[in-house]
Amino acid sequence: MNSRTLWLLGAGLLCMAGAVSAVETQVLPGANPHPVHLLRPQTAPLSAMAQLGKQIFYDPSLSSSGALSCASCHGPEHHYGPPNDGPVMLGGADLTRQGARAVPSLTYVERNPSFSIGPEQSDDDNLVPVAQMAALGQQSVRAKKTATGTAASAANIVPQGGLFWDGRVDTLQDQALFPLLDKNEMDGGSLDKVADKLSHAPYADSFVGLFGEGIFSNRNLLVSEAMFAVARYQVEEPSFHPYTSKYDYWLEGKARLTESEMRGLQLFNDPEKANCGGCHLSNPSHDNLPPLFTDHQYEALGAPRNAALGQNGDPAFFDLGACGPTRTDIAEQTQYCGMFVTPTLRNSATRHAFFHNGVFHSLQEVMDFYNFRDTNPEKVFPHAADGSVKKYDDLPAKYRANVDVSDPPFDRHPGQQPAMTAQDEADIIAFLNTLTDGYKPEP
Repeated sequence: MNSRTLWLLGAGLLCMAGAVSAVETQVLPGANPHPVHLLRPQTAPLSAMAQLGKQIFYDPSLSSSGALSCASCHGPEHHYGPPNDGPVMLGGADLTRQGARAVPSLTYVERNPSFSIGPEQSDDDNLVPVAQMAALGQQSVRAKKTATGTAASAANIVPQGGLFWDGRVDTLQDQALFPLLDKNEMDGGSLDKVADKLSHAPYADSFVGLFGEGIFSNRNLLVSEAMFAVARYQVEEPSFHPYTSKYDYWLEGKARLTESEMRGLQLFNDPEKANCGGCHLSNPSHDNLPPLFTDHQYEALGAPRNAALGQNGDPAFFDLGACGPTRTDIAEQTQYCGMFVTPTLRNSATRHAFFHNGVFHSLQEVMDFYNFRDTNPEKVFPHAADGSVKKYDDLPAKYRANVDVSDPPFDRHPGQQPAMTAQDEADIIAFLNTLTDGYKPEP
């Protein structure tokens, strides 16, 4: 591929669309013809609160096993994601209990919007209740999600935002508390037990310095402040949101993509091909914040059931995401059963468990699922004893109508040509590797 062709690929990228002059034909192969300035978070020494949070984040004594800390499942060397190849992490008193879902990364979550049905509402005085918004969503027309129509799909009245796969909490403080008490994770037992451990921790004096001697007499407040400290650590520690991927530097004109990476970026944003950019937005924000590679909306994709999860040994059990079993407040909104939040694709190339149930273990398996789910389902779903394909086997039949069959590439049918060739998939994976933090641009 010559430099002229590579330039055309770059100039034609949907996220960088615009008129180009003759002078711009001299852009080096693989360079961004329209560099931008990205606004990254300012860095400063950690506050006393964040330093306390760091000690709590790495403290295994808060778990019943004495061996599991927040960092055990969210290690910085793994971009604050899981450290192993298993679909879920193991916890509990003897570290043998399976977690319910794949561990998401904690990078970039400080920019997550609060949970809402439809776009987050900014007018606190006129907030529409979730149930009312859900009813409105049943009546409204849902815009097809394409990489060229993200403005229209942003207004879809669907669940979006929040933390965890089901968005059940909105703050980093609340997010830190759930694993601490979950019997399948750190298994802290109760607020009283956690408070007792905090009051005898090596860093207990830091609580006194920040909150006064009285902090230990109010156990609920003690735990609450401890979780707030963890949240401050995540907000202030630069490694939780570094924006140092090759793609970030490419956006700024400081790095060049290879031929394969450049093709992958074009395919990523091509509605006739992968259409990844329909949900995993690759554009910087209007105020020049780096892209998060998620629109924070929820989707029911119908991923295969993961037989490696003990909970799935019960044929009557189903993880329905937004409407249960962990989240219960919108369980009656059955149009959302099977929906999970769209995760960021940043650092996805370093993961070994994909989707909420960790059923896939490589980007290749993920790409095959997107490519063949509807044209060749026998390639990605298990088979029954009679040889039939068990499509959508991780959803009760009554909720399978919730599965997305309108957004490309899920708008195809058996017998049709898959959206991507094997080379297309390889190029997209090459591009996804450019989203890994830690890239060192040439001077």
